[in-house]
Amino acid sequence: MLEVVNLTHLPYFADVSFTVYRGEVVGIYGLIGSGRTRLVKAIFGLSQPGRGQIRILGQPADLRSPSRAIAKGVALVPEDRRTLGLVHMLDVRKNLTLPSLKKLSSSLFINNQQERKLVRENIASLKIRTPSTRLRVSALSGGNQQKVVLGKWLNTNPVVLILDEPTRGIDVGAKAEIRSRIDALAAAGMGILLVSSELPEVIGMSDRILVMREKRIAGEFSRHEFSEEAIGSCAIARGQ
Repeated sequence: MLEVVNLTHLPYFADVSFTVYRGEVVGIYGLIGSGRTRLVKAIFGLSQPGRGQIRILGQPADLRSPSRAIAKGVALVPEDRRTLGLVHMLDVRKNLTLPSLKKLSSSLFINNQQERKLVRENIASLKIRTPSTRLRVSALSGGNQQKVVLGKWLNTNPVVLILDEPTRGIDVGAKAEIRSRIDALAAAGMGILLVSSELPEVIGMSDRILVMREKRIAGEFSRHEFSEEAIGSCAIARGQ
C-alpha cells in the first residue's frame, strides 16, 4: 500500500525506507526529536524531502502537497487535534465533511441530503456522542473530537491512513473505541501507519514496529519479537 525509499529531509530525518502492506498496522516508535512526526508530515506532503521516493499501490507518487496526497489516497490524523485537526468555529457536521466537499457537491452546491446521510453514518460507526450535528465541535469531549478527526479523514476513502498519537489525551472508553475501529480498518484491507510515543499502545496495536533513533530507522521488530525492553533500548540514542 505504501513504500518509502531512502526518504531524506535534513536535518529532520535521513535515508528512511519501509513498506506498509495491505491490512497491516505498522507502528513507528521513537523518543521526542527522533524525527517520527516530521517523517509522516513529509509523507502527507506538508514538507518536501530533499531526496527519496514514495510509492502508493506500487506506483511512484508525487506528494508535494496535502491535496496531492489526498488525491492519491493518503490521509493523516495529526498529533494535535486542537490546532491541526479541527476547525473549532464550525459544527460537527461541517468538520466531518470538510475534506470531502467535492464528492458531496454538484456544480457549486453541496448535496445536503447526501451530506446528512454521510454524517449519520459517521456518528453511528464511530460512536460519536453529540446531541446535535449542529453543535460546535469545540463543545465535544476530547475523545469525541478525536473521533470527528478520524471520521473526516475516513470520508476521503484513503488506502493509507497515517495516525499520529491517535489516542493522546482522551479517556479510556474512547481509546478502546478508536483502537477497535483501527483494527476493523486494517481487517478491511487498509494500510495503516501508527505513530505513538506510548510504547504499550504501539505494541498492542501494531503488526510490525519500526524504531526511529537519531533521525533514522534504527530497528524493525516483528510481532513475535515485541518486548518493551528490546524496543525501548533500540530507541535510546547511543551514549545515553
